[in-house]
Amino acid sequence: MKTELFIPCFIDQLFPETAFNTAKLLEKAGCVVEYNPDQTCCGQPAFNAGFWDDAKEVGSKFLNGFSDDSVIVTPSASCTGMVKNYYNDLFTNTVIHNKCRTIQGNIYELSDFLVNILQFDYFGAELDGRAVYHDSCAALRECQLKQEPRQLLSKVLGLELVDLPQGDTCCGFGGTFTVKFDAISSAMAQQKVDYALGVEADYIISTDASCLLHLQSYIDKNSLPIKTMHLADVLANGWGNV
Repeated sequence: MKTELFIPCFIDQLFPETAFNTAKLLEKAGCVVEYNPDQTCCGQPAFNAGFWDDAKEVGSKFLNGFSDDSVIVTPSASCTGMVKNYYNDLFTNTVIHNKCRTIQGNIYELSDFLVNILQFDYFGAELDGRAVYHDSCAALRECQLKQEPRQLLSKVLGLELVDLPQGDTCCGFGGTFTVKFDAISSAMAQQKVDYALGVEADYIISTDASCLLHLQSYIDKNSLPIKTMHLADVLANGWGNV
């Protein structure tokens, strides 16, 4: 299957290894991966901040950067949720209405695509330790993804996946929320990390790099014995660098 890879600006700038690992996973699952280097942001930061005209401009570039006849896969439930759910507010009854609807039907978050479309969940990954999975707000509420990441993680050799208390509670990132309400945001991150430490987890895993950046910042600031990992990096661990 031909797939077009969408790498969100957040991952492109801060976590490029996650982008490379996503491509490796898709290729190992039998896909032909194409990447348009001119792609940029989906417009979510501007949209969430209330700058809808700017979001529409950025979103238009996003839509025109992908073809109508390919599946689009991204290692971000947040960006997937933005395109699928909120592009309606920007592009309904516009000149690119039909293009928008086609792209909305073609875009998938990585775990959703691997499990539900390709029905491929074993990569030969290895990671020793105990982990919890954090349900990002976007994955759980906007993309309705819960079991797919857990199914993939259950096939990782050496990894013990345990339940995270209040795992479906927000980590406190929320884009501009973490800037506007930094004290509340930090307290929410502390609660999430404390719950993970309480079950003696070595790793916090999620589908969204933004959540993981927020949590890792709190972890680093307090020198805590736990680490965050993106799902794509876990699934590529042990073979992705070979």
